[in-house]
Amino acid sequence: MPNRLAQATSPYLLQHADNPVDWWPWETDAFEEARRRDVPVFLSVGYSACHWCHVMAHESFENSGTAAYMNEHFVSVKVDREERPDVDAVYMEAVQAATGQGGWPMSVFMTPDGQPFYFGTYFPPEARHGMPSFQQVLEGVHHAWTSRRSEVGEVAGKITRDLAGRELSTKDAGTPTEENQALALLQLTRDIDPASGWFKGDTKFPPSMVIEFLLRHHARAGSEAALEMAEGLCEAMARSSLYDQVGGGFHRYVLTPRPGGPLVPHFEKMLYDNALLCRVYAHLWRATGSESARRVALETADFMVRELRTDEGGFASALDADSDDGTGRHVEGAYYVWTPEQLTEVLGEEDARLAAHHFGVTEEGTFEEGASVLRLPRREGVLDAARIESVRDRLNGARARRPAPGRDDKVVAAWNGLAVAALAETGAYFDRPDLVDAAIAAADLLVRLHLDEKARLARTSKDGHVGANAGVLEDYADVAEGFLALASVTGEGVWLEFAGFLLDHVLVRFVDEESGALFDTAADAEKLIRRPQDPTDNATPSGWSAAAGALLGYAAHTGSEPHRTAAERALGVVKALGPRVPRFIGWGLATAEVLLDGPREVAVVGPEGHPGTRELHRAALLGTAPGAVVAVGAPDSGELPLLADRPLVGGEPTAYVCRDFTCDAPTTDVDRLRTALGTGVTG
Repeated sequence: MPNRLAQATSPYLLQHADNPVDWWPWETDAFEEARRRDVPVFLSVGYSACHWCHVMAHESFENSGTAAYMNEHFVSVKVDREERPDVDAVYMEAVQAATGQGGWPMSVFMTPDGQPFYFGTYFPPEARHGMPSFQQVLEGVHHAWTSRRSEVGEVAGKITRDLAGRELSTKDAGTPTEENQALALLQLTRDIDPASGWFKGDTKFPPSMVIEFLLRHHARAGSEAALEMAEGLCEAMARSSLYDQVGGGFHRYVLTPRPGGPLVPHFEKMLYDNALLCRVYAHLWRATGSESARRVALETADFMVRELRTDEGGFASALDADSDDGTGRHVEGAYYVWTPEQLTEVLGEEDARLAAHHFGVTEEGTFEEGASVLRLPRREGVLDAARIESVRDRLNGARARRPAPGRDDKVVAAWNGLAVAALAETGAYFDRPDLVDAAIAAADLLVRLHLDEKARLARTSKDGHVGANAGVLEDYADVAEGFLALASVTGEGVWLEFAGFLLDHVLVRFVDEESGALFDTAADAEKLIRRPQDPTDNATPSGWSAAAGALLGYAAHTGSEPHRTAAERALGVVKALGPRVPRFIGWGLATAEVLLDGPREVAVVGPEGHPGTRELHRAALLGTAPGAVVAVGAPDSGELPLLADRPLVGGEPTAYVCRDFTCDAPTTDVDRLRTALGTGVTG
C-alpha cells in the first residue's frame, strides 16, 4: 500500500511511495506526530539522480524488517533536496560541522522540534569498512533516545545554538578591488595542475563559475594567464569522459578510480551543469573564436533541448546515472560505456578500430566489466574529421536503442533560469533562432506557472502543475538573470520588467537592511532552526552572488540606485573571501569583474530588420566587456530604458556605449563598436 509520498509531485519522493517505510513529507504534521508519540524524527534527504540514494533505498528502505523498526521507533521524513534546498542546506551544515564531510543520501536524526543530534550519509545494510550498519544506527539512536534523553537534548541544543550563531555580515567590508581580483587569480594558479589542465584533487567537478571569472578578468585586465587557465580547463573537460563524446552534454563529475587510470564520470547529467557549461563554452568562443568551444557549446545546447525539454516548454532537472544494461540489472553508466565488441557490432571492424583509438576504448576496459568510457586521449596525428563524425552518428543511433536513463521531470525555477540565459546567448551568437525560441518558451513557462499574482516565485513544477514550495534566493536571482539575458537578445522590454519584479522581492524579502547580507530564504518563509545563508558556490552559483549579479545588471539597464547599492553591499563578502578561497566564490568574483568594469551600457537604435541594426546588435552581444547590458530597438520606442533619447545619427542605425555616467560618441560603425567593447570574434 502506498505511503504518504504517493501524493507528492517530486519524482524522487514518488520513487519511495511504495516503500514499506511509513514516510512523511516535510510538513508540520510529521513533527507533531513525533511529539505525540515521543519519538525522534529520521530525516532522509536525497535527489532523483543520486546513485547512492538508490542503493540505500534498495538495501534498507525496501527491506520490510528495517522498515518495521523505523515505523515503530521513528517518524521518518523524506525530502527532495532539489525541492527544499533550504532544509538541505541547514542540516547539511550540521552534518559537515559534526563529521567534517557531507553528501547524499543525507541521514539526520532530530528531536520533534527539528534539532539534530546524530548524523550520517549512506549507511550500509551490514557493518563494513568501519561503518556501522543502518540497523545498528537505528538501534543506537533508539537506545540513546529512551535511556539518555537529557544527554541527547543537550547535544541537540548545543548544535542548534552553534548553527544559529553563524550569521554572516559584510557591513563594512567595502567592494572588491583590482588587487583583490589579482590575488584571487594568483591563488587559482597555485591550485591548478598545469600538466592536466584540471584543478588539483582526485574528484573533479566542472568549475563553471571560476571559468566565468577567468574569462571576465582577461577581458577587463588583459590577463593572458587567466585566459590560458580558462582554455586549459575547458579543453581538459571537453576531452575527458566528463563530456559525453557521442551525445553531447556533461556528466556530474569525474574521478580517478585507480592510480594512473583515466578519469571516470559519475554519469548523472544535471540541467544546471549543462546550462552553466553551455554558457561558459559560448563565452570562450566569443573570446577566442575556438572551434572546439563552439562545437561543445552547441552540442550541449542541443542535448538540453533534445533530452531535457519537457512537454510544457521547461527543462527537466536531471538524467539518472543508472540504466538497464539489457539484462534487467540497473547499472551505473550502462547507457554510455562501450566494449570493443560492441563497437565492432555497430561500426564494422575497420571503423571500430578507429573509434577505439580515437575514444580510448581498450580490451581490458577503463570502467567496469571490460567496458570503457569514451574520451579523447592526447595522441599525435590528424584523423579524418568526416569519418569520426560518421562514427559518432552511428554510435549515437545505436545507443538510442539502449534502455535510456530515467529522467527527473521536475522543473526547478533557478536551473531553468540558467538554461534560459545559456540558450538565449548561444542561439544569438551562433545564429540559432531555435535555441532562442527554446529559451523564450522556458521563460514563458516560468512566468505563466511559477509566478503568482504578486510575482512571488514557486520553486518547482511538474507536468504543468506548480509545486507547493516557495522559491529561494537562487530562484529569484537565476530567473532574473535569464530574463535579463533575454531582454538583451530579443529587445523585448517585458523580460526586463519581469526581472525587476523578482529583484524587488530580493530587496524587500532577502536582504538584511542593516548589513547588506543576503539570506537564502525570504523573511516570511518557513522558520527552520537557522535561516540559511551561504555566499559560497556549490554546483551552482550561490544565491548571494547570483543576486548581486542580477541586481547589477538590472541597475545598468534602468539606472536604479537601490539595486546597484544592494549589489555593491552584497559583494563585500567577495572582497573578504575571494583572495583566500577563489574556487568557492567564482560567481562572486565574476560579478566583481562586472562592477569593476562599470558595467557598460549599450543601446543600439535602428529600425527592426534593418541590416545595420542587426550588425550593431550582434557586435554588442559579442563584446567581451564583463556583464555589458544591451538594449536594441527603434529610437524612443519606450521598450527599454536605455533607448530613451537615443536618436539615429545621419538616419542610420546607431550604437551608444556608456559607463560610470560617461558616454562615448555614438557610432554607426560596427568596427568602432567592436573596439569599444572588446571581442575575440568578428562574425
